[in-house]
This record gives sequence, structure tokens and C-alpha cells, in this order.
Amino acid sequence: MKAFAWIEPGDLAGAMAAGAQQGALFKAGGIDVGDRLKEHLDEPTALVNIRGLRELDFVRAENGMLRLGPLVTLATLSSDARIRKQAPALADAATAAATPQIRNAATLGGNLAQRPRCWYFRKEEFRCKRKGGTECFAIDGQNEMHAVFDNDLCPIVHPSATGTALTALGASLALKGPEGERTVPIEEFFVRPETDVTRETVLRPGELIVEVRVPAGRKSGYVKLMEKQSFDWPLAEAAVTLGDDPRVVLGAAAPVPWRAKAAEALKCRSCRPPSGARCWRREACRERARAALYLPAREGLGRLAQRSAGALRPAPGGHHCLLVPSHHVAGRTR
Repeated sequence: MKAFAWIEPGDLAGAMAAGAQQGALFKAGGIDVGDRLKEHLDEPTALVNIRGLRELDFVRAENGMLRLGPLVTLATLSSDARIRKQAPALADAATAAATPQIRNAATLGGNLAQRPRCWYFRKEEFRCKRKGGTECFAIDGQNEMHAVFDNDLCPIVHPSATGTALTALGASLALKGPEGERTVPIEEFFVRPETDVTRETVLRPGELIVEVRVPAGRKSGYVKLMEKQSFDWPLAEAAVTLGDDPRVVLGAAAPVPWRAKAAEALKCRSCRPPSGARCWRREACRERARAALYLPAREGLGRLAQRSAGALRPAPGGHHCLLVPSHHVAGRTR
């Protein structure tokens, strides 16, 4: 690890000014940044520690909106009663991430802005396309944990569980930097490989996420499947929301949180059931989950056609099945 300056900004303006300097890198919880320094992915001249900026650590429920600071920890996202009630998919995504020790340190902003865990990208011996090289080693190499959609150029999967849930919830991000403040829908925050293979987000030098805005009160659910039922990266994950803008989003399946448009196109039953009948919300959520699992092979599947441990298998009728049990996705909508 090369030597670098350590900067403790006193406020947000100072942090942005320091972060805009050439070679500077922001650090919040430090979970991903610490790994990248050890792996020589980043060799900054200065590390700007924003963890102490209390103005970026808040949870507010205002006018039908949850407003979350980027320094809110995953542990808080998991346990806060307002988030559990108003955005259960986000709370569940945070609960399923990492270990209790990491959740106590990792932040929402860091989880959204983290870099991919592709083993070729993480090893300094491989100069892949994402690091400015000319070759993707995963396409013809070891790729069982890589993307099944949008994977012709760079088959990373975006590692953010909160990103999957927030995409389903229709969140937006307030970004602030030396050039001013802007608001970006979360689907426009993530960058697909064909747009820029070297980047995962639209963040500019010196720019920070300063607020995450989540429409509150939507029925939602999240599920994550892993090889082992302790800390592990997902084989597959999904988040579902119901309402006027129903969404089904797959995680660990593409370089960005991937919307399953065929599942979203299913029509909900719009009436409430009579007393004693089964809840229409539960049934609608299950229908969408099932449609997310059985996707036409022609709709977005790229060059890597198989995932390890059966995460992607042929299903009857020329479709493919992402093995995410629909009753789990619907679990938080009851």
C-alpha cells in the first residue's frame, strides 16, 4: 500500500473541495475502500474521511417520503422502525447484507457506490476492460458468479443489495459536488458497460451522495439466495413493489439492478377480497415473482448462459428460471 495523506474535513463543503483534488478518494465506513487499497485497485494521494460528518447521517419521514443520509449504516436501515414500516424491501436488503460487524460500519452511500467483486477485476495481475485493458477474462474464464443479462462486454454483477431494493422502490439520489447539486433517479445512477465500461456510477470527481429519497408506504419485499446461509454474496436476489408503478428488480444478475419488465407488465387485481378471502396483494406479488423467475431466453440473456449452483437453468418452453422462491419475495407484503 502506498503512502497517502489523511484528510478530516470539518463540513460537507470542505469534504467536496478535498475530494475534488486529483488523486483524492472518499472514505465513509471503509469496507470496500479498505479492500481496494489492499488490492491496489486504488492508490490515492489523499483519503478524505467523511465518516464524522453528522449532517450526512439522518433518517427522516416527511410528506410521504423517507429521506436517508448516505452515512446511515446498514444496521440502522435494518432496525429502524420507520424504514421497516415504510420500505420493508430496503430494510430486508440491509439485513441480508454481510455480517453484523460489517453492517455496523458499512454505510448506505458506500453500499451504493461500491465497486464490483469480479475476481479478475479485483486481482492486480489481470488488466481487464474495466481497468482500461482490452480483454474481459471472465467471458471465457471462470464466470459462474457473473451476469446472465447484459454481459456481452463486461459481465460483472453490481454488488449493492440496497441498490436492488431502492430501484424497486423508485428511489432518487441527491448528489452534490463542486459543480452544484443535482437529483438523479436511481436507475440513472448506475452505469451500464456499453455506456462506460470503466465506471459503475455517474458520480463525478468530488461529488457525493448527500440524500437518498424513497417513496414511503409501498408494499414491497426482498429475497436473497446464497450458497451458505451465513454471510455470502447472493446467487440471486429480487425486490418487488406493488402499486401504481409495480416493479420487479433482479440483483446479482446484471451489471446494474435489472428490471424484469415482463413481470411488471402483469395486471394486478384492483379490488379487495371479501372477508376471509386470500389477500389480492399477496397473490399479485406472487404472480409478479413467478414471472420474474421465468423469463424468455431472448429477452436480455447475454453470452454467459449458465450460472453455478443452478442459479440459471433451462425451464419448460424454452425459458430460463432464476431460482428465487416466489413465496419468499412476497413474504414482507402480507
